[in-house]
Amino acid sequence: MHTGLATATQSGSGMGSVLLLLLPLVLLFVLMFSQRRRTQALKNVQASIGVGDEVVTTSGMIGRVAALDGQVTTLEVAPGVRVRFDRRAIGSRYQPAPPTGPLDQTGPVDQGSN
Repeated sequence: MHTGLATATQSGSGMGSVLLLLLPLVLLFVLMFSQRRRTQALKNVQASIGVGDEVVTTSGMIGRVAALDGQVTTLEVAPGVRVRFDRRAIGSRYQPAPPTGPLDQTGPVDQGSN
């Protein structure tokens, strides 16, 4: 009676060991796949930008593409202010957030009476 119980316990622990070994490998594969997908999407954005597009650099600067010269992108960040960046520094296209409420309105904010 005890030998059958011992055999069942041993085969169950063997399957658990295999699962413990496979789980990190599966996790690593998923992480590598998602990183590759993000990298490819970033390359597509960097390759598709054109003059006049509003972009955000990887450092967070927002500007309009004024010129493209091979790997160098010139951004106009303010009227008459142009900054040169490597094309690889372009992180995404700029999409301003839609207004959400009274805090987005211009003008004085009523603080109320204290």
